[in-house]
Amino acid sequence: MEAPRFRFGAIVEWAVAAAAIVAVVALGSFAERQARTVSAVTPVIAREVPAPFVAPPASIPPGAVSLPMLVFNDGKDIRVGQTMSDVTAQIGTRAEVTGPSVERVPHGQRVTRAYEHGGIRFRLVFEPFDKGAEPRVAGIYR
Repeated sequence: MEAPRFRFGAIVEWAVAAAAIVAVVALGSFAERQARTVSAVTPVIAREVPAPFVAPPASIPPGAVSLPMLVFNDGKDIRVGQTMSDVTAQIGTRAEVTGPSVERVPHGQRVTRAYEHGGIRFRLVFEPFDKGAEPRVAGIYR
């Protein structure tokens, strides 16, 4: 009678298959974590420079948040400092929800307009930064 032989080949194949499965799961987990994690494009330090306090216009509702820029789902964006014509070219005149609110400032008029674009409601404050200059976005509130 012949004794049965124990084959190591099958055990090695199973071990290699198990290691391959673990490697695929680990790589998938790493890729998924990298896809969900957002790293800052420009790091911001909170106490870098104290910003001067500028009172928002009277037409801005209490609790509104001031933003440095607003990015929409369609790839368009609005940033503080853009001219009124740039904003109109990007989002159009149909996005304006209500009429403008006008206040006097040292260099002319401060105009606050309410908009809705891409399902996002926001208010833009336009004012000229120099006498006779085209009004620019001085504030974005949401």
